[in-house]
Amino acid sequence: MTVSSTVTAPSRIAATFARCRAEGRAALVTYVMAGDPDSETSLKVLEALPASGADIVEFGLPFTDPMADGPAIQAAGLRALKGGQGVAKTLDLVRRFREGNAETPVILMGYYNPIHTYGVARFLDDAVAAGIDGLIVVDLPPEEDDELCLPALAKGLAFIRLATPTTDEKRLPAVLANTAGFVYYVSITGVTGTATPDFDKVADAVGRIRRHTDLPVVVGFGVRTGADAAAIARGADGVVVGSALIDALRGSLDAEGRAQAGTVEAVSTLVRDLAAGVRRAVKA
Repeated sequence: MTVSSTVTAPSRIAATFARCRAEGRAALVTYVMAGDPDSETSLKVLEALPASGADIVEFGLPFTDPMADGPAIQAAGLRALKGGQGVAKTLDLVRRFREGNAETPVILMGYYNPIHTYGVARFLDDAVAAGIDGLIVVDLPPEEDDELCLPALAKGLAFIRLATPTTDEKRLPAVLANTAGFVYYVSITGVTGTATPDFDKVADAVGRIRRHTDLPVVVGFGVRTGADAAAIARGADGVVVGSALIDALRGSLDAEGRAQAGTVEAVSTLVRDLAAGVRRAVKA
């Protein structure tokens, strides 16, 4: 049975999915790590994502001990941390991004430890002021909703949950209970960027989740090319790409891991290919 979400998505997220539905296509959700390889280049990459066709941006909050991230994103986080990137600098990058872009939803994705250390109340106030629309905090299960999820919702921030291939019918209602904005379906078992999903199984899983919620369902983990994005977009409301973009960025750096003249364009080129794939997909 499909149930209506009890939480209203922030207007930028809801408006973006409504626009994509009106265009008969899925949304392209792109992930990059804040501060990778340095703060100024990271801001330029963030600004280039919507200009290249991204509909929603996930901005990674670097952390020393990630549990869901594969080698590419782990390395990006270490590059960012080496450059001094933290919560305050990440929020400042979003604030600067908002000076030129008031429409694109920005989702901060990371782990609870940096937020807890920063202070939950302070973090939520600063996140709202910076222009963040939602949070994905992968190590806080529904049983810990009092820690961050419910306070975030009270501030008008979407709290976005991950459902996985091992999330069964009994567990799914708990995962969806306080979810807002969209549901993020992890298409593979394991960490990011390490396998290609079985597209038929993904379509079945998306259909199963939709029987439980009216929220958009987006699919990530393992999507690397425009063709992959098109395959997922036929059945999902959105497609998330992260590790492939991180790899494109890393491949543009010099031997010391510093940005070069083509770094932003390396990411933009892949985003344009992914956006073309999403836009040419015929919805199932």
